[in-house]
Amino acid sequence: MPSCAPALVPLALVDSHCHLDAPEFAADRDSVLARARASGVVAQIIPAVTAASFSALAQLTAAEPDLHAAYGLHPMFLAEHRPQDLELVRERLSSGTAVAVGECGLDYFVEDLDPEQQRGYFLAQVQLAQEFDLPLVLHARRSVDEVIATLRRIGKLRGVVHSFSGSEEQARQLWKLGFSLGIGGPVTYDRAQRLRRIVASMPIEYLLLETDAPDQPDQWHRGLRNEPANLATVAQTIAELRGVSVDEIAQATSDNARRVFRLS
Repeated sequence: MPSCAPALVPLALVDSHCHLDAPEFAADRDSVLARARASGVVAQIIPAVTAASFSALAQLTAAEPDLHAAYGLHPMFLAEHRPQDLELVRERLSSGTAVAVGECGLDYFVEDLDPEQQRGYFLAQVQLAQEFDLPLVLHARRSVDEVIATLRRIGKLRGVVHSFSGSEEQARQLWKLGFSLGIGGPVTYDRAQRLRRIVASMPIEYLLLETDAPDQPDQWHRGLRNEPANLATVAQTIAELRGVSVDEIAQATSDNARRVFRLS
């Protein structure tokens, strides 16, 4: 990979996972959004992480037609969740403005997150996704096998495992279940050999681009706040890994995002 970020021509890109509502963007959110649009990001999926963020997220996405809300309870914020928050998720889904359920899932990397409590919230949100016929935006860290087993058991589900970091076999199982892989900044690092092998040869119809901003910056922005404008460098890296044009990656992944989230 080059030592500096490549010069990129604006493309039509969809950021399938960006936390633009995060407090890290409070001071300059309008400028961040303007830079994203100037770089070719034509739509962003913004998944909630706690019920406390629902109202602000709804206001943000209502004001900007290229921003789309997902509502869910993130496993890493387990201490902030209450059982009644699931009813608040239901209320948001009932409004008809959500494009997905999430961010939800399981995180077994952080040791002090109670697995049983995580499973309870996760299963309830999976069932809501099935009830409302919405895709899931999934967090699966050191839990991919259990997430796959749950999806298989419930059935009739779709969505994306964001920031996928599993094995090639786990990826194949997810594709068989109709789930996409969200790929972002980590793929730009040379050390991510397994992920790069998967991305280089995976079926293009299951590939989504993401930034996970403000987290997980690419190698050229390491240590800095990530932004959705950096999505173009992810697309360029994937194009190089697959030996195709960046325009092809942009077109395919944007079409995939529109299909998964039923964007107009």
